[in-house]
Amino acid sequence: MPLADGFEEIEAFVPLSVLRGAGVQVDTVGLAGSVASGSHGAKVSTDKRLAEVRVDDYDGIVLPGGGRGCANLERSKAVMDIIAGMNERGKLVAAICAAPLLLAKAGVLNNRKATVYPGMERELPYPRPGRVVVDGNVVTSQGPGTAVDFALEIVKQLLGPAAAEKQRKGLVA
Repeated sequence: MPLADGFEEIEAFVPLSVLRGAGVQVDTVGLAGSVASGSHGAKVSTDKRLAEVRVDDYDGIVLPGGGRGCANLERSKAVMDIIAGMNERGKLVAAICAAPLLLAKAGVLNNRKATVYPGMERELPYPRPGRVVVDGNVVTSQGPGTAVDFALEIVKQLLGPAAAEKQRKGLVA
């Protein structure tokens, strides 16, 4: 989970908590350093730096939104290459809020349905309404209010429906 300055905290922290709660190892990754600042001022120490990340070491990527955070992620050729590499290998590629725009720019959505933050649909090749849209290895979601649904779908994709249902019940979602 790359975290660039300006990331939306809910869209990072909710999936991070749900995934780790389900037993999924998630590394938070800072672009240049080991601290990222959220869009509402939260400062987070990341687990790794981007230079330490190799596509083959992971089962997927989770991209939180936040306008400024997504713009900072997009400026990173390494991040865009990781997104494309994950998709080329059929690994999970998950993005919420404005982050599906990164998937579109990386070519991941050329033949895929996806959702995005309301009002940004024209930026996607095949936009679909819905809180969470799944198309193959790609999971997209609309925004902060859909973060639990997004996280549970990622658990389902990685660990199966029973694990997702167990987490859903524990969250009272």
